[in-house]
Amino acid sequence: MGELAEKLLEELNCETAFSFTLPEGLPLIGSMQIEIAESVVITWVIMAVIVLFSIFLTSNLKVRDISRRQLVAETIVTKLDGLITGMVGEEGKEYVPYLATVLLYIGLANVIGLFGLKPPTKDMNVTVALALMSIILIEAAGIRKKGPKKWLKSFTEPIAIVTPINILELFIRPLSLCMRLFGNVVGAFVIMELIKLLIPVALPIPFSFYFDVFDGLIQAYVFVFLTSLFIKEAIE
Repeated sequence: MGELAEKLLEELNCETAFSFTLPEGLPLIGSMQIEIAESVVITWVIMAVIVLFSIFLTSNLKVRDISRRQLVAETIVTKLDGLITGMVGEEGKEYVPYLATVLLYIGLANVIGLFGLKPPTKDMNVTVALALMSIILIEAAGIRKKGPKKWLKSFTEPIAIVTPINILELFIRPLSLCMRLFGNVVGAFVIMELIKLLIPVALPIPFSFYFDVFDGLIQAYVFVFLTSLFIKEAIE
């Protein structure tokens, strides 16, 4: 168990990928050492993969006699659009591109461990950032739909006495989104390490496939589903 605890602490430790020092004499900054976390670098890799893959699929688009590459692109867009629109509803369709991007990012971030890289979602800073972006979008959607006055008035509904609870919910929602994603990713790691201690080397492979692929994609879906649900509630 001591070895497991050490591995867990090592996984949770936010390692620095590289660092550099800004030259002295810069206005308002001066000399400063900048550290880039490993999770940030892997996030850049995931972003680059998504962007390059998107450019590859969407180059030379045609109206007729489309290529197989364009057919794959249209299928992916159609499936994602239908999936997320079903969650957020027709009124929230303008938020589908953001939610689809988050779904792709978290999905890739959770399965990237199969390639020997540390999933960024094991870094709580990443899950906190994702949760904050989602909650800002949720509240912005509510303000845009209802207007500032009606949005503020919604905190007193159904009765004024529950106003503190409704305000507290602003902090509970991002915390729940963050801890759900982070907790499930770390929990899967702990289970896999326990399985490796109890079972011979070859047998944990199916479990690894489940936790790294299936469970990782499920967590991406759940995160986007909850965000979509909150947006739908905010704009109703």
